[in-house]
Amino acid sequence: MRILVVEDEHRIANAIKKGLEQETYAVDVVYSGNDGYDLASTEDYDLIILDLMLPGMDGITICKQLRKDSIHIPILVLTAKGQIQDKVIGLNAGADDYLTKPFAFEELLARIRALTRRPRASINDTLKVHDLELNPTSFQVKRGDISLHISNKEFALLEYLMRNADKILTKDQIIAHVWNYDADILPNTIEVYIRKLRNKIDLPFPDKMQLIQTVRGFGYKITT
Repeated sequence: MRILVVEDEHRIANAIKKGLEQETYAVDVVYSGNDGYDLASTEDYDLIILDLMLPGMDGITICKQLRKDSIHIPILVLTAKGQIQDKVIGLNAGADDYLTKPFAFEELLARIRALTRRPRASINDTLKVHDLELNPTSFQVKRGDISLHISNKEFALLEYLMRNADKILTKDQIIAHVWNYDADILPNTIEVYIRKLRNKIDLPFPDKMQLIQTVRGFGYKITT
């Protein structure tokens, strides 16, 4: 999943980025409201973490403008303000949740997972396609009773495929959700990672359904 962090306090923004990247998220960070709105309105994100007090365009204005533009990306507002009225204003402006600074990183993670969870996801957030299971919280991947060891980027790619099971995902869509905005992506990067995943979740199980499919001329999908 790809997350945009709009926070003018560099220490906080960079700490969030570091922590989320360790959790396999792709994270872009900007430090002003104008830059935040520009990216949020032109790039494809799964979640926006947004400070309210920003140089340039403030967080409330960003929320209102994105919703006016019919951009419905989940927005988690961060602010030092703790008054009830401030929270109401933020939520009424279009934010989906609210977290007051200072906060525990574990609570931030829990709120991110709640906002990005698919409606049909189970209570423990485990994703399942046939006998392939992925748990975004524990980072465990299993096929049947066998645990699979995959890298962080492979995990992020597999999670994106599984959250969009049966949908054809183009290379551009995969790059937008799995890699950072400024990542150096080579032409064959997606093919390389798809091959790595196949070597771990399909090829070792020749008697089972081959889950990752290439749709020639379009992209890739994982079948249910």
